[in-house]
Amino acid sequence: MSREQKAVERARKAFLTGRSRQLEYRISQLKNLLRFVKERQQDIAEGLKKDLKRSELGTPLYETLGLESEIDLAVRKLKEWAAPRPVSKSMMTISDQVYIQPEPLGVVLILGAWNYPWAVTIGPLIGAIAAGNAAVIKPSEVSSHTSKVMEDFLPLYLDKELYPVVTGGVAETQELLKQRFDHIFYTGNGTVGKIIMLAATQHLTPTTLELGGKSPCYIDKNCDLSVACRRIAWGKYSNCGQTCIAPDYILCDPSIQDRVIEEIKNNIIVPPTVLKDVKPDAMVMQEEIFGPLLPVLTVKSPDEAIKFINQREKPLALYIFSSDSKLINRMIAETSSGGVLANDCLIHFSVNSLPFGGVGNSGMGRYHGRHGFDNLSHLRGCLIKKLKMEGVNKMRYPPHTAKKLSWARFFILKNPDFASLGRLALLALMAIAVAVFVQRYFID
Repeated sequence: MSREQKAVERARKAFLTGRSRQLEYRISQLKNLLRFVKERQQDIAEGLKKDLKRSELGTPLYETLGLESEIDLAVRKLKEWAAPRPVSKSMMTISDQVYIQPEPLGVVLILGAWNYPWAVTIGPLIGAIAAGNAAVIKPSEVSSHTSKVMEDFLPLYLDKELYPVVTGGVAETQELLKQRFDHIFYTGNGTVGKIIMLAATQHLTPTTLELGGKSPCYIDKNCDLSVACRRIAWGKYSNCGQTCIAPDYILCDPSIQDRVIEEIKNNIIVPPTVLKDVKPDAMVMQEEIFGPLLPVLTVKSPDEAIKFINQREKPLALYIFSSDSKLINRMIAETSSGGVLANDCLIHFSVNSLPFGGVGNSGMGRYHGRHGFDNLSHLRGCLIKKLKMEGVNKMRYPPHTAKKLSWARFFILKNPDFASLGRLALLALMAIAVAVFVQRYFID
């Protein structure tokens, strides 16, 4: 039996003990994870410096502060998220309990990425723990020093049976993908995403794919170009452009192209590579760039920009720079993307009340805050009836008659807004409905 298979079997065995279903246990594990992030800042920073040349102060900014916020939110809100969620009733269920009960999926596989190895590996883990799952964590082998930090230290803080760390390269990932999971969460590129999804079909395993794509950045000529280009330069060149939601290319009016390029150059100490007058069929426009290269394409109007965006695969992010709220709303209404951010770049990733995820070729599923909890839970529909009022049910039993159909139509199609009714009014309505039914159905 392979090391990977053993890790998965141990995780499933631990899940079946039921301890991860207990809210207090989940909360204790989340608090331990928070303690890990705080106590091991130095180890985390050293690993990132070796892997990505990231500065010590850049580590909390781009990786761990967001994790601290996510964990804190999950700890505070978990009881609310995990509680039964009442839903609206119909005439057929007026006296019943009708609710949604979130429940754990089981064992989740988390396949992390190398470019933000903590944010996009531990981020999904927070949702998995909060939802009551076991999780096998596979950090990217490209960020090898960070992977070693996870392997060495996470088991000192978390339940090592429920949340094992499996390191290695392609062979180890392939071995993991042969195992049966209840959900697979992958962050990376579309090519590998297709391989993940194909492997998942062998066990009918649902997947969350956080991919990327060519995220457009439209600059309206009637905006503050100095501020806009400073924010675009930061969004594009942070982490050397190796950010899945980085602006991939700029669309702007020909009259401001030179100014846009000049303003971007003013915000970079090492000279950036900015490509001017790029044609739509250029090689650089065929795939996600994922590096410090910024093409600028000219469009004569917002109409042309919208058409250009819609002719391509749906991106992970859409950036719009404009002082015109009507234009912003129009671009949101007439395009599709995983997320939209107007007049800034990247920071929507840090807003844990917003779902983060792609659409179409840029991915599927979402996480952050409650969205991550829901994504890694089964939202189980529950209906609790009593063995009473059997007379109301006679309409469904054979023989079927026109009268029974008439009553079925009434109970199924008449759906008053019970939520807006007071308790007494609801009881009165119930009594009237039953009385009328009995009178017409049984006294004829």
